[in-house]
Amino acid sequence: MQDNNFKINDDDFVIGKGFNVAEEPDSKKRKKNKRAKKSGNSVVKNIIWIVGIIVVSVVLAGSVIVGLFDYVGLGFGRGQSVQMDIPYGSSTVTIAEKLEESGAVKMPLLFRVFSKLKGYDSQDKYGLYTFNTDIGYSNIADMLMNDGAKAESVKVTIPEGTGINDYTKNVNGEDVVVKGIATILEEKGVCSKSDFLYALNEIAFDTELLKNCNVGKTYYSLEGYLFPDTYDFYAYDSEECAQMVVEKMIAQTENKITDDMYKRADEMGYTMNEILTMASIIQMESGQNSDEMANVAAIFYNRLDSDDFGTLGSSPTCYYGESFKNDDGRYDTYKVTGLPPGPLCSPGIDAIKAALYPAEKDGYFYFVTDSEGNFYYHKTMAEQNATIAKLQQGGNWIYEYFD
Repeated sequence: MQDNNFKINDDDFVIGKGFNVAEEPDSKKRKKNKRAKKSGNSVVKNIIWIVGIIVVSVVLAGSVIVGLFDYVGLGFGRGQSVQMDIPYGSSTVTIAEKLEESGAVKMPLLFRVFSKLKGYDSQDKYGLYTFNTDIGYSNIADMLMNDGAKAESVKVTIPEGTGINDYTKNVNGEDVVVKGIATILEEKGVCSKSDFLYALNEIAFDTELLKNCNVGKTYYSLEGYLFPDTYDFYAYDSEECAQMVVEKMIAQTENKITDDMYKRADEMGYTMNEILTMASIIQMESGQNSDEMANVAAIFYNRLDSDDFGTLGSSPTCYYGESFKNDDGRYDTYKVTGLPPGPLCSPGIDAIKAALYPAEKDGYFYFVTDSEGNFYYHKTMAEQNATIAKLQQGGNWIYEYFD
């Protein structure tokens, strides 16, 4: 039986009616956000670690590959024939550095470790080595232990004032031959003249010192740049020995000429080539009398600065030019004005210092020496001639003359 009093409201069918959804507290939201951030940071850190591991792995792998190539002597421009000088008593560190300079080893520390592990580091021999840069660690070690001391060491003295060529001067009617560096080296068995002269042209003129060379205007670009000294050279009579001689003598000059000397030359308004040229003239005019070099320097600088002197008038400049075939007189300071284009010999350090720091001798333009090596300085030619007359009368006159 129907109950006509039962009524249905539309609201009774509204979904969710009577149910409320409570919102989360702020504290719970912050915790969730922190967890999300931490999760994000962890991902970034993991990525960084992975990338770092990959980079390190690549670097290590690359180092291993480079090390292997170095060990067997492959790649990196190898395959060149080089020569290397190992001085007596050289350590493994020194030898490894020389091998790196030669191009045979790219990782000297690795070569040292190899030598240590193999027990080779106390068995290397000194000497002159010629080899190809692609022979690898094992062959290098074998070479160092078995092929050393190929050349005997010989002591060679290059006197101050020695030129590359021999030259002849006439003293009181007698010819006096002054041996050049090329002749001295050949007589000592170090190398032939031809090998030495060839080696002079194989040098790169790219150092601060050698950039001063007057290339193209001098007969020998390296004249005056080979320091006169006593050296231990290998007597192997080879192109390699000749090259080592040139490099060693240039290195000695570079060691002697300091930054202060370059600065002083600049203050004077001269290039280092001009200073060495003046020093070579001072050296040849003074001989081994270092006490007079600054005075001799003053005379020539006075002439350069005077309007009354067109030329320096130094006799050694004539001897030097005459040592060359087809000499055009470019060094003859009786004919050309100012300084010659380059040095005439290898000046010693005293002559170089005299060129940089001449004495104060204002008004003096002449000097003459006697047979005992005494120097006489004059302001006028009349004074000079008077001294010469006295020396001639006393038999103490030395006259150097030339054609």
